[in-house]
Amino acid sequence: MQAIRAAVFPVAGRGTRFLPATKASPKEMLPIVDKPLIQYAVEEAIDAGATKLIFITGSSKRAIEDHFDTDPELERALTDAGKDELLQSIRGIVPDGITCIYIRQGKPLGLGHAVLCSRSAVGDEPFFVHLADDLIAGNPPCLTQMAAEYAKHGGSVIAVEKVPPEDTSSYGIVSVDAANQDRIMAIVEKPSPDEAPSNLAVVGRYLLPAKIFDKLETTSRGAGGEIQLTDAIADLLEESPVYAYAFSGKRFDCGSKLGYLKATVAYGLDHPTMGKAFREHLQTLLDGE
Repeated sequence: MQAIRAAVFPVAGRGTRFLPATKASPKEMLPIVDKPLIQYAVEEAIDAGATKLIFITGSSKRAIEDHFDTDPELERALTDAGKDELLQSIRGIVPDGITCIYIRQGKPLGLGHAVLCSRSAVGDEPFFVHLADDLIAGNPPCLTQMAAEYAKHGGSVIAVEKVPPEDTSSYGIVSVDAANQDRIMAIVEKPSPDEAPSNLAVVGRYLLPAKIFDKLETTSRGAGGEIQLTDAIADLLEESPVYAYAFSGKRFDCGSKLGYLKATVAYGLDHPTMGKAFREHLQTLLDGE
């Protein structure tokens, strides 16, 4: 089975729901405790075997590139101050053997267009698509689980989870053949509750073949006037299998303020050095109510 070496990170969005915090800083750089969202995404992809990281960026996204670049001046300052632990934390952001590629998405034409922008960098191999807004705490990480699922049958794999029926209009929704390894039979972008084929929602992890690029090339603009990845996957279903994968782990929708706060608390409680003190602090707040 062909290994998955490329991971695509669509990071060109403006993050308007977090204004003014995202006016000058990308939403993917919002920290969860001591690491930005995009670093969690990169670590997950590397854990799953990716060695080529492709960032589809937009204006005001230079901070992402800077984060994954070396900073000799900062490293020298930490060395001089004897702060070895902090020095190692920034040196290890991108391990040796990992390549970072940055591609500008000239126009905000949707997720499908962002993925299409990665075509020349991905080549003819299967690849991951990772949306950093969807932070998933899993052991093993979600993309690693999906790579193992892909190794079983070789088909495309899309992460899904059940959502309340009233929330289907916020997601791509799939119907599956449960008797055939949850093979997807249909996928619809943001259907109303009365039109949704199920309450199985697509979340921000995909493992796709290179042939999806051909589908994206011919996909007309869909919901919101954008090129929807969902529509291209619907076309792909007609000629090759795509499987829904109910991952093991806890997902946090960090594209929303509430989801972001929930993630911050959960990761804070689980932090190896600050978790205990943070839990005690939260308990004092609860006791004071």
